Amino acid sequence: MIKTGLWFICCAAVLGLAQAGKHDVYSSYSVHAVLPRDSSELALLQQLEQALELDVWQYGAPDREALLMVAPQHRQQLLSALDDHGLQHYLHTENVAKALEKHDEDIATWRSSREQRMIFRDYMRYDEIDAYMEGIVRQYPDLVTVVNAGKSFEGRDIKYLKISTTQFKDPSKPIYFMNAMLHAREWVTTPVTLYSVFRLVENVRTEDMDLINDVDWIILPLANPDGYEFSHTDTRLWRKTRSVNLDVHQTCFGVDGNRNFDVSFNTTGVNQNPCSLTYPGTQAFSEPETQYIRDILRNPEYAERIQLFMDIHSHGNYVLYAYGNHSLPSNAADLHQVAAAMGATMDAMKRPEAGFYKIGNSATVLYGTSGSAQDYGQKSGVPFSYTLELPGYGHGFLVPPQFMDHINEETWQGIAVTARLARSYYRARYSAATTAAPAQS
Repeated sequence: MIKTGLWFICCAAVLGLAQAGKHDVYSSYSVHAVLPRDSSELALLQQLEQALELDVWQYGAPDREALLMVAPQHRQQLLSALDDHGLQHYLHTENVAKALEKHDEDIATWRSSREQRMIFRDYMRYDEIDAYMEGIVRQYPDLVTVVNAGKSFEGRDIKYLKISTTQFKDPSKPIYFMNAMLHAREWVTTPVTLYSVFRLVENVRTEDMDLINDVDWIILPLANPDGYEFSHTDTRLWRKTRSVNLDVHQTCFGVDGNRNFDVSFNTTGVNQNPCSLTYPGTQAFSEPETQYIRDILRNPEYAERIQLFMDIHSHGNYVLYAYGNHSLPSNAADLHQVAAAMGATMDAMKRPEAGFYKIGNSATVLYGTSGSAQDYGQKSGVPFSYTLELPGYGHGFLVPPQFMDHINEETWQGIAVTARLARSYYRARYSAATTAAPAQS
């Protein structure tokens, strides 16, 4: 039963339109869509990314366009290189600053048209998300626990919810661990986690009772709160954490959280320039934000039972699995089966303007990486560890809020399918282990 006051944040003062000049840093930046035909052209785009300091909004494939944001001083070099190599391309966004202003206006209009601001149907700020988490624990103390993992670099509490009908005491139940917002600008990811909480706690339906009775859940909605807040107040397309290391650089701060895990660290898909969006840091787990995800995966209370880890990102419609160096885990066939079931479920509900989900090894389907959360989850012993890339609907990271309901429901159905499949695998493994135990004594 829904308890009034929890599933939405009551009417708040509607934010005004974009502050004058707020997005000036992106003045005259443009986004170009490129249609690569083969692996050699994809390799060229990766070279241009490094050489021209491009911000890749979407990595391309032979059947999927790449979206490249370029600074005005590098635009002609980019276009000349594309023309010289015969790549098809077109102008996607003429002026990024104006697109960001329009996005702010769309959000303000959306909010002004609603009497209630639902926590999973808006781009809520850190304090609002934190208040929701604390509130739901007070309302459902027998089902939900909040854990304060620790402080972010700037001193914000990073919290996660534990949802369980048995207070995490039943070893026969697998754990599903999901987190969002390692990359600060991917605003649409956190609402998906909050909607999952809503469906598991406040609005659990008859058809989903098995998901709450048979599975324990760990949900971390905001892994990078410093970067997230900075993307609201200062630089909308900020991606990294907000750590400061003056021994490394005097003005360029932060680390790419999804390159900072201890798995093939600093080898592929990174940039040693501290100003780069993919700067991995001076060492693995240099960031408190990534340390907390590591600690959940390694916590003795959870480690043996975490059956599925879902690291949620935006955008592009992908379900990806390890490893970022093109190698495959020993259970790659099972990984692919579960990922394919998720993709098919979400594809069955997709909007016409969305692409179909692409499924597979992250390096093969997308690009090579090192130090990713997905790879670390697999390395840590989680049988099913994934990166989920949500739809962008042609808006990149600026998904209008009116799409949230569809993304939330579509993704929840995909999450439900993976939870049930992971439960089946876990039960088989648990049954085999408990049956074999007496024979070994």
